[in-house]
Amino acid sequence: MAQSARAVVVGGGIGGLTAAVALHQSGWQVTVLERARSLEPVGAAISLAPNALRALDVIGFGDDIRALAVWQGGGGAARSSEAESGGGLRTPRGRWIARSDAAAAAERFGGPLVLLHRATLIDGLAARLPDGTVRTAAAATLADPGDTGRPARVATADGEWEADLVVAADGIQSAVRRTLFPDHPGTTYSGFTTWRVVIPVPGAEFASHETWGRGRIWGTHPLKDGRVYAYAAAVTPAGGRAPDDERAELVRRFGDWHDPVPAVLAAARPEDVLRHDVHHIAEPLPAFHRGRVALLGDAAHAMPPTLGQGGNQAIEDAVVLAAHARDLPAYSAARLPRTTAIARQSVRVARLNMMSNRAGMAVRDTALAALSRTGPALLLRGFDGIADWRPPQRPYAAGKADSGKR
Repeated sequence: MAQSARAVVVGGGIGGLTAAVALHQSGWQVTVLERARSLEPVGAAISLAPNALRALDVIGFGDDIRALAVWQGGGGAARSSEAESGGGLRTPRGRWIARSDAAAAAERFGGPLVLLHRATLIDGLAARLPDGTVRTAAAATLADPGDTGRPARVATADGEWEADLVVAADGIQSAVRRTLFPDHPGTTYSGFTTWRVVIPVPGAEFASHETWGRGRIWGTHPLKDGRVYAYAAAVTPAGGRAPDDERAELVRRFGDWHDPVPAVLAAARPEDVLRHDVHHIAEPLPAFHRGRVALLGDAAHAMPPTLGQGGNQAIEDAVVLAAHARDLPAYSAARLPRTTAIARQSVRVARLNMMSNRAGMAVRDTALAALSRTGPALLLRGFDGIADWRPPQRPYAAGKADSGKR
């Protein structure tokens, strides 16, 4: 790789930083331009599935993240007998609809599902970049996407950057995407809003679970650091806000649900609660590149969070892009069909778990309970082709022949 090869990454989130690390380790000179004043992430926790962990193996970070898994195959944090029996899916009154099996999932897909705070992931990625790589308070716009005969140009308040590659990781409202594809309709409202919180909950002992109500869901999950990650979602018009505060709104919507929901709400402060409407890209882009510019993550394929794959797919994008940095059509060909299929599956799952029709809910819950009784394999089948993905190149930074075989 020629020393003059330069990449500019627009956006310092999870996908952008992963791409920056992968490109840096491949010999590129990399600069990350982040509009915020710091890399402190917007959001709470993130779940990383085995597919993303194998992608992180490419940059030597996978095992660090695996070590944060609460379930450790017989070890992990001290928990109640209920927690040890495994988590799953519940009704608002607490009845178990379906039980999950972390060991079976790890066996099927080659590793654990890890929940961690986004800040932990961001900090670990940034630490793998040379000092000065990340420039904060550096809003950037695409001045010229470039072509085979000329570099791309990115404009900032301090001047322009020329680059052999521009990585557009500027999020769901990507300005770079609008510049590259001005006729694309952009994002659409998914029909629901979400709330998230990461807090300590004294004395809380529970099985990791998600609860499906009528047009509402709640999830509560322990983190390795002792805190609790909780999220909620509800079908509601776009742009809504609580008349008082979002904690009070959660109490109104979920306060009478099963334990530990009331305990989590009691431990939360209004300022702990994040609320965001959910949008996704319903019409796939024609490509994930144009000229010398490549889109990744939410800028390319924003999807509902119902499969927990948004951040995972951004990490996949990043390592695949690094492998095809000199051949962007190959990057689009590798990523567009896969992410389009996963985004569509996420929309279908959102329709299922945000269902409001009582008769339909009864049929859904009965079917899930029947599947659960047959064993974990049928419930896990929905993640075949997603969680078992492997990167196109062997992990070169982790020093392993195939870290996916565990």
